[in-house]
Amino acid sequence: MFMDLYKRCFAKITKRISIHSFVAELTAKYRKLRVRRELTAEQKREIQDYYKSLTGHRVPLIWHKFLYSRRNEYSKKYIPLSLYRTELIGRMNQYWMMDAYADKNVSDMLFPDVTQPATFIKNINGYYYAGNKAITKEEAENICSNLDAAIIKPSRESRGHGVRRLHVEDSVTNLDGKRIGDIFSSYGQDFLVQEFIEQHPAMSALNPTSANTIRLLTYRSGMDVMLIYAVIRIGQKDQVIDNESSGGISARINPDGKLAKYAYGAPGNDMVEKTDVGVTLEGYEIPNFQAVVETAKRQHYRLPYFNLAAWDFSVGKDGTPILIEWNANPDLSQSAFGPAFGDLTERIIQEAYTKPNTRNEYW
Repeated sequence: MFMDLYKRCFAKITKRISIHSFVAELTAKYRKLRVRRELTAEQKREIQDYYKSLTGHRVPLIWHKFLYSRRNEYSKKYIPLSLYRTELIGRMNQYWMMDAYADKNVSDMLFPDVTQPATFIKNINGYYYAGNKAITKEEAENICSNLDAAIIKPSRESRGHGVRRLHVEDSVTNLDGKRIGDIFSSYGQDFLVQEFIEQHPAMSALNPTSANTIRLLTYRSGMDVMLIYAVIRIGQKDQVIDNESSGGISARINPDGKLAKYAYGAPGNDMVEKTDVGVTLEGYEIPNFQAVVETAKRQHYRLPYFNLAAWDFSVGKDGTPILIEWNANPDLSQSAFGPAFGDLTERIIQEAYTKPNTRNEYW
C-alpha cells in the first residue's frame, strides 16, 4: 500500500516537472517568433472552458499563443503538448509496447505486404541479420562492401537522428573515409542499412537530395480507422533528411492531394511559400496521394496496441506508396496543419479519457 502511494506521488511530481519543462521549452520558441500575438481575455476563457469540459482541467495557454502567432489563426482546438504527452498519448496507446513495435528493424515483419526500402543488413541488440538469417559482423561488412546508394540509420531513434547517406567502395565509405566495419562499430547496436529509394519525379523535384516524405496521422476507434491529417515534409537543399531539426519544412496536404500555400520550419522560419530549390507550394500535387492514405489506414489494423499512429511514406518512381517508417509516439504537426485532431478533437479526447493512462508507469 505504501509503495503504491509512493508510486502515485512520484508520478504526479514527475508529471508536473515535465509539464513545466514543456512550457519553458515552448516559451523559448515563442520568443523567437517574428510576430508574437497575445490571446484576448475572451479567447483564454473559451480555451479553458473547452478543455475543462473535456478533461476536467485547465491547460497552459502557451501552445495556443505560439500556434496563433505562427499561423495567424486562432483556434481553441490546438492540442497543448503538455496534455498530449502526459495524458493523451498514454491513453490512446499502450506505452509499454512502444519501443518494441516502433523498432525500424521489425517494420518488414509488421507490415509484410507493403513496399518498403530494401534492407541490406540489420543489427538487432548487437546481432547481425541479412533477411531473416543471422550472420557475423564480417559477413555484414562483406554484404555492404560495395554500395552505390544506401542509408544507414539507428533503428530506435526518431527525428532523423543518425541518418546518413552511405556510399561504399571496396569497404571504404564516404563518411570521412572510414571503413564500413568502423562505421558499424560507431553505431554500436540497433541500426540498419537500406537502399536509398528512387522517388517519383514529382517528389524529388521538391528537393532532390532528401527523401521527401508524406507524414500521415491516423486514429483507430473500434473498426474505424480515420485519417486525422496529412503533411509533406521537405528537406533543405543538399540535406539528406527532411526533418525540421535539419532545416526541413512541412506543409499541409489538402484532401485532394494538393499542398497548401505555406510551409513551416523551425520557429522564425514561418509561412514559407517556396521550397529551397524554388518550387511553389500552393496547389502542388502529391502523386498517388489517395493510395498512400488507404495503405496507411489498412496497415493500422496491424497495430492493436496503438489507436494513434504516424506514418512516413515516400512515393516510388512508378507511384507505389513506400513505407519509410511509422511512429507510436509522434510529434504533432500543428504548425503546418492546424489543430492536430481537427473535427475529431472532442471524440478523440473523450474516448482517450475512458482508458487508463499507461504513461503513468514510466515517469
